[in-house]
Amino acid sequence: MSIRTRIAFLLTPLVCTAVFFAQQNTPPPASAPASVSASTIDLDVVVTPKSGPAVAGLQQQDFTIFDNKAPQRITSFHARSGSQDPVQIILMIDAVNTGYQILAYERGQIDKFLRANGGRLAQPMTLAFFTDKGTQIEQGFSTDGNGLSESFDHYDIGLRDIRRSSQYEANDRFQLSMNALRELLEQAAKLPGRKMIFWVSPGWPILSGPRIDLDYKQQNQIFGSVVGLSTQLRQARITLYSVDPLGSNEGVGRTMYYQDFLKGVSKPNQVNVGNLSLQVLAVQSGGLALASDNDIASLLQKCLADTQAYYELSFVAAQADHRDEYHNLLVQVAKPGLTARTRTGYYAQP
Repeated sequence: MSIRTRIAFLLTPLVCTAVFFAQQNTPPPASAPASVSASTIDLDVVVTPKSGPAVAGLQQQDFTIFDNKAPQRITSFHARSGSQDPVQIILMIDAVNTGYQILAYERGQIDKFLRANGGRLAQPMTLAFFTDKGTQIEQGFSTDGNGLSESFDHYDIGLRDIRRSSQYEANDRFQLSMNALRELLEQAAKLPGRKMIFWVSPGWPILSGPRIDLDYKQQNQIFGSVVGLSTQLRQARITLYSVDPLGSNEGVGRTMYYQDFLKGVSKPNQVNVGNLSLQVLAVQSGGLALASDNDIASLLQKCLADTQAYYELSFVAAQADHRDEYHNLLVQVAKPGLTARTRTGYYAQP
């Protein structure tokens, strides 16, 4: 048996799990024409130079929105400041996909992040803990980093009980991760305004090995899941961030493999299991996929810096010709040296 065949064999249970998850999340068929409000696309845009903090002080005329390469008229524009416009942040500690030794180091780094600046957080934050026992989200949001750190110290994150043999462990971890993501998005969607999720994790086990050949049914079910997650993130104004605590310990190839799946998929026959990865979902939502260089605290600060200055832009999308019609999004800034980051696409309905 070749190496490629063995890897594909080990990843087959992951495909089954991905299909199961897709069956639970395939959006219902459209039954009525979309209203004007439903066709309005709201974007949270962060503008940065090649290095340095987010740029404030831009005006509406500085921005151009492209939908499938066609420029769009901006229907609303608001410049936001982190000090005046709070963004609610959920800091997710992933104990399912992170080894126990790494988790112990990660805990100290998160403590350093929370207690920086005398424990005064720039934005209201809460903690969430993901173990194989389920997901627990702390009640309420606080800018008291010292208090959140103490709460973290009192929470016992034990060793995983998941079976640790070949494909079974990977299969279980993938299913648990998908359930946790779905639960977290549902809870965050109930909150008003813009939300961010900082998910500290190397990601779930779907980024190893070659692309897997899927049958027609599997492709359609995974595509439905991709559409559902993308739409849920956009409509709830949730930006997802992936902070990999393993970083260089994984090797460059493993850390950067997710980039093969960043391009939006417009048809079921374009999907693969990698399209459901944490890193891909984060980048496509307008967030970041960061790998640790043993300084997890600084990576979390980098995520938090996106709240210092950002812009809310809206436009009215054209009516779709068919269900789940993918639209590529691009926002450009008419000032040299600046890059606008926002979600990379959306799925329109007829």
